[in-house]
Amino acid sequence: MSLSRRQVAVAAVASVPLALSGAGSALATGHRSRTLYIAGDSTAAQKFAAAAPETGWGMALPFFLHRSRPVSNHAVNGRSSKSFVDEGRLDAILDVIEPGDFLLIQFAHNDEKAEDPTRYTEPWTTYQDCLRMYVDGARARGARPVLATAVERRRFDAGGKAVPTHGEYPAAMRALAAEERVALLDMQALSLALWQELGAEETKKYFNWTATEQDNTHFNPPGAIAVARLVARELLRARVLGPRDVCRLEAEIPESWISWPESAA
Repeated sequence: MSLSRRQVAVAAVASVPLALSGAGSALATGHRSRTLYIAGDSTAAQKFAAAAPETGWGMALPFFLHRSRPVSNHAVNGRSSKSFVDEGRLDAILDVIEPGDFLLIQFAHNDEKAEDPTRYTEPWTTYQDCLRMYVDGARARGARPVLATAVERRRFDAGGKAVPTHGEYPAAMRALAAEERVALLDMQALSLALWQELGAEETKKYFNWTATEQDNTHFNPPGAIAVARLVARELLRARVLGPRDVCRLEAEIPESWISWPESAA
């Protein structure tokens, strides 16, 4: 299925909170605007009113970035590194990305689905091949690719230990990042450590657990904010962004800052 440019644009615009956007402010400070594009799956994606309180971490990332580092969130529910390309979503980003921009790439949740040939990739072959398309495409346009291992699901063993769920995919991405000399945000390791620190019961407050749903994959506002904070810290640690590019890394972010617009579809 091919994706129209308008569909991609609508989703991306919805990802940038109005109060935190504004090229005028960036120009006034002399801090040139450079956009951070997100290519990913449902854990990062913009959510709409019908899905609330489910929240993608990409919705919260702008709270931790300077106004001159706007976020264009193209992550979409259910996509793998393969299906995102096959639907034309990577091409849609590459059509508009500019020199100096960033392309943050996070996939694995749906690449793991061996029963679905439209999404499945094998970690050490087709997964890496697909990721190279993002890396090469960004670089060809003067943008900087950034690889991010997939955030972990909420899963604990009988002894209360947080256990990994992504198999060989994080290792395959780490190896590719080293081979291609691409900045890596190891969100799998960082999120797993955070879930271990919080524990089995406390982590329920970070995932989309409601009266009718027990979702151990997707986040609610506190979870999205917590993961976005990790992403921003990693962008700074990896020197993808500088100290002037980030903000509020230690500040409390009100859940009320999260909003779910009505779907344009």
